[in-house]
Amino acid sequence: MRENTKEIVSYLNPSTNIMSMSTEHKSEHEHESHEHHEHHEHPEHHEHAEHHEKAKSNPNMMKYVVFIVIAAVFFAVGFMVNSFAGTAGTAKTGDQLVFISPPGCTDCAAVEPVAREVANTLKIPFVKTSYGQQIQTAGMVLVYDNISTIAGVDSEYTLKTQVCLLTKNTDICNQAQKLAPPTDTTQPTTPEVVKSDKPVAHAFVMSYCPYGLQFMKAYVPVIELLGNKADVQLNFVDYVMHGEKEMLENTRMYCIQKEQKDKFTAYLRCFVEAGNSTGCITKAGIDSAKLDACSNALDAQFNIKKTFNESTGNYPAYPVETVMAQQYGVGGSPTFILNGAEVSVSRSAEAIKQAICAAFNSPPAECSQTLSSAAEAAGLGPMGAGGGSATAANCG
Repeated sequence: MRENTKEIVSYLNPSTNIMSMSTEHKSEHEHESHEHHEHHEHPEHHEHAEHHEKAKSNPNMMKYVVFIVIAAVFFAVGFMVNSFAGTAGTAKTGDQLVFISPPGCTDCAAVEPVAREVANTLKIPFVKTSYGQQIQTAGMVLVYDNISTIAGVDSEYTLKTQVCLLTKNTDICNQAQKLAPPTDTTQPTTPEVVKSDKPVAHAFVMSYCPYGLQFMKAYVPVIELLGNKADVQLNFVDYVMHGEKEMLENTRMYCIQKEQKDKFTAYLRCFVEAGNSTGCITKAGIDSAKLDACSNALDAQFNIKKTFNESTGNYPAYPVETVMAQQYGVGGSPTFILNGAEVSVSRSAEAIKQAICAAFNSPPAECSQTLSSAAEAAGLGPMGAGGGSATAANCG
């Protein structure tokens, strides 16, 4: 399912600033010959035509889709080298940081020195380029250790946090931890949604994706508030990006939600803080025997572990909810589907609550309760502490 030459492009929601493209390269010839073919081979990812129509109708999305176009140009002209070798976490031949400084950029003067500093810390070349279209936000193409990522970067915090997550470089991660995230003062806006008597919400995540964890922190209070009035579900993207632990945790969460739903949010509240599944099973009062039986049955039904172990690509398939993921065009973690349509929301409990409440034909009394409007922070950590910024990313 994932071949040696693989490209996953995250077309994010209009409020999203970061787009990632993770690539396992083989050779320049193979990359060019397979690129178009593979987008048709993988229906679980968003179709280009569909996103193009969305982008045309939304100027904010178009602004970020431009970065993907830039990346395609870089591949075509050879900025990104398609052959890597060495150990994880170290710079290799072809690794580089390309800083995109488009006309009209309001962030570039402040962010460019940071990008140069990051490239120097990673001991990789720094390349600066422009673009023929006005964009307010600076762009970055990072080629490092078999990963090629394109991102809109609007601050030192955003740039260093993204580079830390991608490279695990100790110096950059230490610097990122000392930076204060931008404060998100934006009030939640209610998106236009399809209405029904009992809304159905699907939040597709990867259990160890920092941005999936961010969404889960905001989602848990909404499940607790509206779970008896709406069908509010946690679902899983049909591939894993964070190793065996994510494959196992996806299954664990799926089974707890399915068979021990009354303890599900207690488990999630515990897990998103520290990622200690063993301790959280005990703390939430999960029936371990019942959980193990469900996990084994699910594995037998979908060959989850076999698929993972036999995968030759970077990101093995996680086939449990592939049919649903394909149905909704899920291409990253998190993806929020409400009454069958993808909806863009800020990653705060209040924003998600407002979206679901707007989907009721007759909203219940619970919708009058106000939840936290603070955007949650990405990654493991305390719920309700805020610290997240208006810049939101996804894994995929």
